[in-house]
Amino acid sequence: MTRAGLFKRPAVAIGVVIVGAWVLVALLAPWIAPFDPLRSLAPLALPGAHAPGGGVLWLGGDLLGRDILSRLLFGARPVLLLSTTATLTAYLVGVSAGLWAGYVGGLLDMGLSFLANVILSFPVLVLYIVVILALGASPLNLVIAVTFASAPSVFRLVRTLTADVRQRDFVAAAVIQGESVPRILFVDILPNAAGPLVVDFCLRLGYTTIMVGVLGFLGLGLPPPAPDWGGMVNEGRALAFAFPHLVVFPCLAISSLVLGLSLLADGLNAAPQTRGGL
Repeated sequence: MTRAGLFKRPAVAIGVVIVGAWVLVALLAPWIAPFDPLRSLAPLALPGAHAPGGGVLWLGGDLLGRDILSRLLFGARPVLLLSTTATLTAYLVGVSAGLWAGYVGGLLDMGLSFLANVILSFPVLVLYIVVILALGASPLNLVIAVTFASAPSVFRLVRTLTADVRQRDFVAAAVIQGESVPRILFVDILPNAAGPLVVDFCLRLGYTTIMVGVLGFLGLGLPPPAPDWGGMVNEGRALAFAFPHLVVFPCLAISSLVLGLSLLADGLNAAPQTRGGL
């Protein structure tokens, strides 16, 4: 399927629009946010209330009077940055290890597979919490936690794909021609396994986004007063029944981004995959 035909698929188009909109929001937050996200204006103001000194709190104010809309706009930055960085790092580790294990096999494959299975035997959220509690809550440690917990799943997927692709004739031809192992792995095998990996990346990015929100809700995300969608839900949960806007809007922000990534992944997964060299 061509790139133009791919974007004509409704799921892909909607996913691109949603994710693209949040990316634009993150980039333009300083210019489109109506207020400073850390400025106290009107505590527990309802959506549509007027702010002191002018302006409208379109989504209301939080416990400290900060504009929820501005905090959501600025909060898109760390969510997208941390989720993307953590997922890319997990893929860097998982893809590299999976390619070598699937191609070389033997003791290397057995050792890496055993290590991956041990890590995967623990619940993912528990691994996140243990790593962050051991290292401390910070953006860097959050990336380390996601990489540690997610790389084994990527490794297993890449290992399986590599073990299949390495049996193809074009890989045997590359070996006969004397190509180096790294070139065979990253030039011949990896591009021919890219289809499933792209779909998995989109889904995993959505899972990571949810986990970043969950960790923020548990107080293990960005330290306050930084805008953090999960932290905003945690701050407003005690008054959620009286002031539902404190938690509804941050939850909608997380849900919309995850929905966009899921639609994008579903659309890519449904598209026919053409694998060169096979």
